[in-house]
Amino acid sequence: MENLSQSTTVRMSDIATLVKRPKDLTSEISVRSIGVKWYGKGAYVAEEKPVSELNAARFEVRANDLIYNDMWARNGSVAIVPPELDKLSASAHFPTWELDLTRVFPPFLTWYFKTPKFWAACEEKSQGSTGRNAITKSLFRELILPLPSLESQRRIVAQIDALATQIEEARGFRRSALEESENVLDQETKAIFENLDAESIPLKLLATKIGSGSTPLGGRASYPETGIPFIRSQNVRMRYFQWEGLAFIDEATHSAMNGTQFKSNDVLLNITGASIGRVACVPQDMPDGNLNQHVAIIRPIETLTPRYLMYWLSQPAIQQLINNEQKGATRQGFTKAQIERFLVPVPDLPTQRQIAARLDVLQAHLDALRNLQRQSAAELDALMPSILDRAFRGEL
Repeated sequence: MENLSQSTTVRMSDIATLVKRPKDLTSEISVRSIGVKWYGKGAYVAEEKPVSELNAARFEVRANDLIYNDMWARNGSVAIVPPELDKLSASAHFPTWELDLTRVFPPFLTWYFKTPKFWAACEEKSQGSTGRNAITKSLFRELILPLPSLESQRRIVAQIDALATQIEEARGFRRSALEESENVLDQETKAIFENLDAESIPLKLLATKIGSGSTPLGGRASYPETGIPFIRSQNVRMRYFQWEGLAFIDEATHSAMNGTQFKSNDVLLNITGASIGRVACVPQDMPDGNLNQHVAIIRPIETLTPRYLMYWLSQPAIQQLINNEQKGATRQGFTKAQIERFLVPVPDLPTQRQIAARLDVLQAHLDALRNLQRQSAAELDALMPSILDRAFRGEL
């Protein structure tokens, strides 16, 4: 096994030659440009613009070129151009280099560009004022990188690829397990409410409060680090409350927004955007707080238990109704009047509690799986940097 720490190192200039291929746009109406993601995540189609809007020359890139964003190379914005992006255009901020393919296997560099060691080397070479630290072409040429034989490069890439595939398979298994549990809960919820024999009553008559929140003046910039809890749509997941990302407002703002204050056990329903229909209960240990305009409060009367209502709103038929109703001409979201018109079946309180308890057992299992997936995802995220570190030290 070749020890990369002792193998030949080269300067970037030894394996890459700066090229400029001016792109003739005289007969073009629009042009597709290339971009490079941070942290070695590759090149992509950044935008398509009318030629008339371009204020600078464009240059053609070719498959297997090395390209980087001179402003953000220090954040790993360096990539090898894949075949599907061949002949896209690049601005002058994306210097382009031809690789010596007799010495370099491009996928080897693709993996190397994902390493913190390479990002740190780019950071060290970057110059300029804070926030404008560009790496010049002359300094990029000076970067030092390990370069074993072509045979070793191919072997290392094959090993990394195999391990990366295993990691993605593990992610897939965990996603599938979570999706299967979510489906079981959906189907059980559907079966319970389809077979429930109880009088249906408009939700307007079953709640002491129905209404959405509002956003304080100044928006996100006005949120202090601590204070009164301020719930946003990202906190309302399907059948559970997410504490992560909880914002806060000060006491004066909370008092001024007295019409949108929530209490523990209120039912929360997302009423706009991609998360429309997600429903959860305010946690019992959550102090009173406020919420923004993308979330509605439903405060049930004593004869309707909050978790029973939450599960009823979460069932597939109601979710489909919410999404269908929201697809109107104005797309302003689900309204208070639409919420009030919901016809909710209301059995006696012991039956409501029994239904909620039955579904809580499945929800608890789902929450445990979700926590396990979150932990394992963090572990899997840490695996790849470790694998790359070992690979480029010759330990795979």
